[in-house]
Formats: sequence, C-alpha cells, structure tokens
Amino acid sequence: MPDSRLREAIELMTGFAERTGLSSERPQQRYLWTDAFAVCNFLCLSRTTGEKRYTNLAMRLVGRVHHTLGRHRGDDSRKGWISGLSEREGEDHPTRGGLRIGKELPERSPDQAFDERLEWDRDGQYFHYLTKWMHALDQLTRSTGKPHFNVWARELAETAYHTFTYIPPAGGPRRIYWKMSIDLKRPLIFFMGQHDPLDVYITYVQLRSTAAGLQQAGGGPELKDETRQVQAMILETDLGTVDPLGLGGLLIDAYRVEQLLRQGGMADPHLLETLLAASLAGLQYYAASGELQLPAEHRLAFRELGLAIGLHAVRLMGEAANRDRTQSSMTDGVRLQLRKLMQYVPIGERIESFWRTPEHRRSLIWSEHRDINEVMLATSLVPEGFLVLPSLY
Repeated sequence: MPDSRLREAIELMTGFAERTGLSSERPQQRYLWTDAFAVCNFLCLSRTTGEKRYTNLAMRLVGRVHHTLGRHRGDDSRKGWISGLSEREGEDHPTRGGLRIGKELPERSPDQAFDERLEWDRDGQYFHYLTKWMHALDQLTRSTGKPHFNVWARELAETAYHTFTYIPPAGGPRRIYWKMSIDLKRPLIFFMGQHDPLDVYITYVQLRSTAAGLQQAGGGPELKDETRQVQAMILETDLGTVDPLGLGGLLIDAYRVEQLLRQGGMADPHLLETLLAASLAGLQYYAASGELQLPAEHRLAFRELGLAIGLHAVRLMGEAANRDRTQSSMTDGVRLQLRKLMQYVPIGERIESFWRTPEHRRSLIWSEHRDINEVMLATSLVPEGFLVLPSLY
C-alpha cells in the first residue's frame, strides 16, 4: 500500500475520531452507517501499521455506539437501553434491542403525518444499517479472536429478523420493512429495500461461518432458520441497479460470497455469478451516464465512494483468481464476468482521485455530509479492513 494512501487515511480517521468525540471530550456524534465503516478502517490501520492503538480505537468506538445508539435519545422521555433490558443486562447484551440510526430529528410519533422529506432526517432503525454494524462486529471478532463481538452481531441479527420481517396480510412471500421505530414496535416505512434480503442473507451466512470457526463460540443464536428463510426472499432477477452506492453494495456482497466460498462458509457458487452479472449490467449503464462529469456541488461523494469501494472488491477478486486458478469459487462463468468487470476498475480510481482533490471538498454538499464522506474516502484508500474477511482457520 503506497505511503500516501495510508497517510491520508490516517489523517481522515484521526480527524473523524477527534471531531465526533471518540478521541476527544467533544459530544458524541454517532451515526451507525459511518461508525460501521470506521470500525473496519481502524482495524485495517492496525494491521497495516502494526499499531495496536487503532484496534483499541475500533473497540472504543463499538462501546460508544452501543452506549449512544443502543440507548434512548437524550430528548426522549424514555430512558435507558432501547431493548428495555436492565442496566446490567443491557451491558451484557447491548444489541438486543437493535441500534438507532443516529439521525438528527426524533422519530415520527404515531400521531404525526408522514412527510417524505422530513423522514430522511428522523431517527429510527434501518435493517441495512444494522447489517453493516453486524459486519463491523464480526470483523472485530475475526481480527482479534474475541468471540463476544460475533455473539453481539448474532443477537442483533436475531432481533432484527424477527422485528423487521413480516408476511403481508394478503399472503405471499415474507418481506422486510425499510424502517422501524426505535423500539422496533411499529414500521415507519413499509416498502422493502431492493437489496435488503440479499445483504441480510450474506451477512447471516458470514456470522454463522465465523461462529463455526471459533474454538469458543461464546453461545448466541444459531440463526439457522433465519438464514434459510431470508434466502427464500432473494429475488435474483431483480438485483440490477444503476445507483452507484447500490452497485458498490452488489460488488462488496459478491466479494464476501467469493471469500465465504473459498473459506468453506457457503456452498452455492451460483449466487456469485448472479451478483457479478447484475453488477456488470449496472456498471455499463453508469459508465455511459455522464454523472462523473458533473461538478462537485451536484454529486454525493459517499454514494460514489461506495462504488469505488466495490470496485476495489473487483480488483481483489481478480487478484485472487490470478493467484489460484483452481479454486472452486471461481467457475468459468465467474472468471468471464470478472474479466469484463475489471475494465471498470479505473472508474473507482477516478472517483477516488476526484474526492482526494482538496478543492472538490470545499462544496457545501461535502461539508453537510463530512463524516460519512471522509470515512468512506478512507475506506476506499484502505479498503481491506472493510472488504477482506480474515480467516479463522
């Protein structure tokens, strides 16, 4: 890894830690999506530099998230853990009630009318944020060998599945609410995210694979039935997207599947080929769309950087394919899709280069989303912490 990339990632993550109260006495500014990527970034910095203080920052961040987003807001009449557990039980099981998003405004009350614009700024719980946190906790277990982080991830997974998923009143396949109330007792947005079942399924397989690889699994839910049921929700014919963050998510999920296949944690190579094919179709459209020609003030950096991170996953899969041409995860169809996808890797480099330029980070839209933008830029600079699943075997 070039020193300039590492230095810039350290600078970005150091600033984030200071600004959000992780390494300073400033008030806690916790946001679940951003903090999940940050945990993985600190783990990567620790592995790359050999400095344990970055692992300590990752573990401290987990504690701050649980004690902030696992508890009711300061402006809420309710107090304590959102799970309703006692103080002692909550410390032992901090994810049992899920975790708040960390939005600026309180959640919509039952008697308030839905306002689409305001809802984006209101608190609650998102399943696709919870899966990112499960991944971050699991990466901590895989990096440190400490099983309780994986146990907390599986406890969160069990709670999320049984509160977010439902069978429609008219019958039909099980679905997932997009957004739930802080106490997980009522849906706030009913429609299902396009890739939510896919992301949930792969995350649950990952968590179960980690637990199976630990000498002392530390108890916790098995997630066997939940994994099987959510697998049935995946609509493989409806995975295509042209949204850069969605495309990045597909590529990240594809790389997780490839690694789980290689590590023996997943048995179906067909899913990998399906994800790569859907990603390729979306990238072909996105590359021709002209979005990357727009000025900085008309672009959302974190969405583009999600794609850049996904394209790093393509690069890492390509390197894995070249290292070992006999590995079972790489069918002929997968190798063909990878060769086609590799031509789009320079798009990620272009995105990264654009947002590394200081003048492009002076726009109002960058500063409005500074934390998530800077953390995801750091992830793109040192992507292995988020992308690579350390083997436990």
